Amino acid sequence: MTKHPIEVITSVERRRRWSREDKERLVAACLEPGAVLSEIARSAGIHVSQLFRWRKELCQIEEPSTSTSSTLVPVIVSEAAPAVQPVASEAPASSQPRRKRSDVMIELGRGRRVRVDSDIDTEALGRILDCVLGRR
Repeated sequence: MTKHPIEVITSVERRRRWSREDKERLVAACLEPGAVLSEIARSAGIHVSQLFRWRKELCQIEEPSTSTSSTLVPVIVSEAAPAVQPVASEAPASSQPRRKRSDVMIELGRGRRVRVDSDIDTEALGRILDCVLGRR
């Protein structure tokens, strides 16, 4: 007959406190080849979902600050100053009404800004931003 250790909790506190080292040890055991998470959880006396939560918490990878994030930034759309026009007698008459030109200023953080015309080709703008953000 094999004897198994029994843990008796006598305090009123029902929630167990796990040290970071214990969590790291259990998560490291989960990452070993051939590890069975349910067995590891059962041997530690916890639910499998707790192991998943600790693994997510401890294995989180910090994204570098240069990558895009989901934070909102203010966008200011302003009308550009009118360009200097040549003398009206020299300009050919246009049958289509001239549209006002407007610029879009995109602030990328760390003092970097991109100013583009509002009717820029979106694919071209995507290539520009990829280059500026170092994704290419």
